[in-house]
Amino acid sequence: MSFTLYRRPGGLVFLDDDRDYLEMLGEVMPPDWFVRLFLRPIACIELLQQDCQLRDADAWSQQQIVNRWREGALLIPQILQYWRGDGAARFALAQVAVVDYAMPAMSGLRMLGELTQWPGSRILLTGRADEQLAVSAFNRGLINQFIPKQSPELRLRLIGAIQDLRHQPDKRHQQIWYATLSPAQHALLGDPLIGEALENLMRQQGWTEHVVIGAPFGVLGLDARGNASWLQLEPEENLQELAEIALSQGWNASTVEDIRSGGKLIDLELQLALGDSHQPQPRESLVMRGDARRLYAAIFPISESFSPGLTASYERFLASHGERRLPED
Repeated sequence: MSFTLYRRPGGLVFLDDDRDYLEMLGEVMPPDWFVRLFLRPIACIELLQQDCQLRDADAWSQQQIVNRWREGALLIPQILQYWRGDGAARFALAQVAVVDYAMPAMSGLRMLGELTQWPGSRILLTGRADEQLAVSAFNRGLINQFIPKQSPELRLRLIGAIQDLRHQPDKRHQQIWYATLSPAQHALLGDPLIGEALENLMRQQGWTEHVVIGAPFGVLGLDARGNASWLQLEPEENLQELAEIALSQGWNASTVEDIRSGGKLIDLELQLALGDSHQPQPRESLVMRGDARRLYAAIFPISESFSPGLTASYERFLASHGERRLPED
């Protein structure tokens, strides 16, 4: 499955012994990326080794959500609590390391070789004389990409490479959340046309983080200010059942018919997850056409009382930790 079941903003690490070059890298990266700068390999290695332990703890927290779901607990309230209780610490976990090859104390490849347990992506910055070594390292799977420092439009090339790697699914997260999906849901999300439509819709919503779940089927999303929303997904064959439930709960004939035809969806399962304080409402649906099937989708906002809010948001995290200071010599 190529569609990313769990995504959040990941931190970036830059290592270069040239202070001026390192400062330039920090200045040209997009302002909504969390960036840390290192002049010395040992300090960078220590941080990424600590990062491994924090990643393990975070993945275990997510796995516990799924374990409790298997025992009968609802997924949506648990995920919202995970976002609230995390205190935004998850945003500090490094996702991509950009390392200079030619450093006097330790080469970039040797430095990366020390990180046998760190699962993040690796970009090597090279000089003209280093490119053959970088090609060999890439072919052996030691790095994800290498970029010559002399490249035209280096900034754009580096940002593009990092962006691609930031959007790669994390294998561990994929495995955790894959377990909540049925085979039919797997097939729908594996359809390239449906996957592309979902990516576009989530981009339009401005989500910085999302989790795909199968019970109920949909995507829980979070924007940079900590506001949560629910993207409800309904296969075409489920519309009749959803309409019958709406009818049994007293919704008028016109609304029931809109649900039956796929023109609208209603968030009845979201009310089940959040309680009576969340009042279900029908909303216009979008149709995502795959190679063989249709998937209907509608966005439902989640109230501030359930959302993580600004205090635990990515925006607040960047405001508190986003200064790109150069390390002391």
